[in-house]
Amino acid sequence: MGDSAMKGGVGGLRKDVRMIDIVTLGAGAAIGVAIFSIFAPAAALAGPGMLISMALAAIPMCVFAFVYAFMGTADPRSGASYVWPSRYISPFAGFLIGWLRILASTGVMVLLATVLVQHWMRVIALPLKPTMAVVFGVFFVLNIRGVAVATRVQTALFVLMTLALGLLMVGSAGHLDSRNFLPVLPHGWAGVLAAIPLLVSLFLGIENAVEVGEETRDARNTLGRAIAICVGTILVIYVGVSIATLGVLGPAALSASDAPLLDAAGAVFGPAAQDLILVAATLALAKSLNATLLIFSRYLFAMGRDGVLPSVLGKIHPRWGTPYVAVTVAFACCLLGLLLPSNLVFLFLAANLPTLLKYLGTCVSVLRILKHRPDIYEGAGFRPDRGRLAAMAWVGVGCAVGIVLAGITTDWRPYAVLLGWACLGSVGWLGIRRRAEAITALSGE
Repeated sequence: MGDSAMKGGVGGLRKDVRMIDIVTLGAGAAIGVAIFSIFAPAAALAGPGMLISMALAAIPMCVFAFVYAFMGTADPRSGASYVWPSRYISPFAGFLIGWLRILASTGVMVLLATVLVQHWMRVIALPLKPTMAVVFGVFFVLNIRGVAVATRVQTALFVLMTLALGLLMVGSAGHLDSRNFLPVLPHGWAGVLAAIPLLVSLFLGIENAVEVGEETRDARNTLGRAIAICVGTILVIYVGVSIATLGVLGPAALSASDAPLLDAAGAVFGPAAQDLILVAATLALAKSLNATLLIFSRYLFAMGRDGVLPSVLGKIHPRWGTPYVAVTVAFACCLLGLLLPSNLVFLFLAANLPTLLKYLGTCVSVLRILKHRPDIYEGAGFRPDRGRLAAMAWVGVGCAVGIVLAGITTDWRPYAVLLGWACLGSVGWLGIRRRAEAITALSGE
């Protein structure tokens, strides 16, 4: 396919993203650090009932996936989580969500790189922060070179990770002990409910599939199907891995483990287990890093293109068709993020909160479209009944608000930091608005 045929979208972005890239972008962002750590505390709370907790935790994901499938095919945009609330709620709502995500994306990049390097430090002596900087540099080069390069690498990493985890699932089949699944509710339904907020974190990230809408081939017909496949893929992997770890280790050993997948693999494969899980962890964390940096740059680009951040962020590389300034700024934010506190719970919550606000903004955008923009609704490639779509959007609003409120009891500090960051952004927003009004007044004269 020639160069001219590959170009398209607003601002010269290249339509190089295929359906399989969308699937692995969403699924790859979701399957990251949590899969290597979250099963132990969930088992401590719910025992074998953690499988029920996981099923319940998947409900918000399915709701948000439904909403995003509609929005992605109705108005495909790069940097969609900023663009949609900006267009359909208010410019300030979009700005605030995008602004909060700058801090969140920086936090999640630091979190992922920290865990990745710490895995390798068990095998090789490495300096933590300098090695993390090198990791950021590798993904910076991949993303600045072109969306095709970044998404193809994402797809390759996802396939290899799935094979590694699949080997664990298949190998564990002969080591499962049915007694490890009984009693199903050792801590009652209270334990099942307590584990849900933990397991919800497994499913955050599928919405990233829509964040390169302008760079996706035939986005109106592709994105809805890609999100459905993404959800199914995530569920199969999580159910398989959770059954493997629980069935091999049992709830007591699983809840006491600080490396559940490694311990389960050790029981199945012996000394080779460390190599298998190291490979799986490297692939899982690397693809999440790649996806996060890719999406980080896209909403910075969209905000620069709209003028709510410096317009230079909206520049497109004339040869590669990438928002190269936005990618560079995202990389710089990651390097600055090395100065953040290293408490992983703090970073994890700081990253999740703006993600949930992003979900909230998208669900409200759907409700606004249904009320005020019938043309957008009619143009969607995935167009469910209006009543059903509205109901799902309202459920999504409730899920997002409920999870945000539930997180306050875990750690209040991310809320305080994000509130301060929001206040700083609001001051900047007022300055931008006043400057724009002054320019308009002068031009009117």
